[in-house]
Amino acid sequence: MRATQFVKGREFVVAFDDGEEFFPALEAFCAEHGVRSGYIPVFLGGFRSARLVGTCGPLEDPDAPLWESVQVEFLEACGSGTLAWDPDDDCLAPHIHLSAGLKGDNAHGRTSHLLEGVVQFINELVVVEVVQPDLLRPRRADLYNVPLLTFAEE
Repeated sequence: MRATQFVKGREFVVAFDDGEEFFPALEAFCAEHGVRSGYIPVFLGGFRSARLVGTCGPLEDPDAPLWESVQVEFLEACGSGTLAWDPDDDCLAPHIHLSAGLKGDNAHGRTSHLLEGVVQFINELVVVEVVQPDLLRPRRADLYNVPLLTFAEE
């Protein structure tokens, strides 16, 4: 386990509008406001479409990360995540998960890692900046090259 105390910075309420792509909008917001580390305690809203980590087949190696995805359409979602900096690629590396109900399928649910999404109507986010320590997300070659959250003082 790893843990650290952090210093909270600014807090924002952000609204992504109909047709916006979730991750490019999040990256634009963070660039505009200089947010490199933080967390999203909650976001909610609709997606016209979303791509989630998942598969319809058996898992070859249940211990390995799944790099496959499924496409879902017209969903209502709640989610959260962390914002960290990828030191290898020098870019924002969000880690977002969501739980969503498919509107056209009796609101049957999906829960997974969000890979991309197009907003339908609105997506409302709370973003909390972490000013200390820097949150980093380097890839761990010994763990399938998965990017894992670390703290700058580690």
